[in-house]
Amino acid sequence: MTVVERREIALVDLLDRLLAGGVVLVGNVTLRIADVDLVRIDLNALISSVDGQVPSPWGDKPS
Repeated sequence: MTVVERREIALVDLLDRLLAGGVVLVGNVTLRIADVDLVRIDLNALISSVDGQVPSPWGDKPS
């Protein structure tokens, strides 16, 4: 076994690393019967952390 195979990462650490740099998810699903598209689902998502340098796109909530 190599060092990489024995390395264990907690889910919280993995999530922290992903949010620090941001993640882009893209996917397409098409349900087709007899060459006729019945349902098409497109997914485009950007997941990122929000802080002082990267403000929230929704602004501050009124209190």
